[in-house]
Amino acid sequence: MKKKKTPDSVTVNRRAHYDYQLGEELVVGMSLTGPQVRLIRDHHVQLKGSYVTIRGSELWLYGLTLGAETAENIRLLATHKQIEGLLRAKVAGSTIVPVKLLGGGRYIKLVIAVGKGKKKYDKRETIKKRDIKRGKY
Repeated sequence: MKKKKTPDSVTVNRRAHYDYQLGEELVVGMSLTGPQVRLIRDHHVQLKGSYVTIRGSELWLYGLTLGAETAENIRLLATHKQIEGLLRAKVAGSTIVPVKLLGGGRYIKLVIAVGKGKKKYDKRETIKKRDIKRGKY
């Protein structure tokens, strides 16, 4: 019997943890073309600078860098219930941030999170905690 393989992380948006206080995470599918899938599987992808919006009743990913160029927009696959929850969070002042791209198995998935933007003093505090954890001080 074959063991199910856990999805490997293709790329992580490390900047998201620095710029936002992240809340609940949600794993969504992506509607991609063949060349886009090949670039993602070959690790020619960056999440830095990308963002998620709700247009109509659908989720869209903008600013994903694939290879040398930026993909225009990619439709994300989520249920209506999940989209309604994200819409309520967005109305309350939160942002939907792409955190991680998973692509080890058969499907390519995106982990998104609801985040609240950090102020400059919060970012300094994050750096200080990280340095203390490393043992710099």
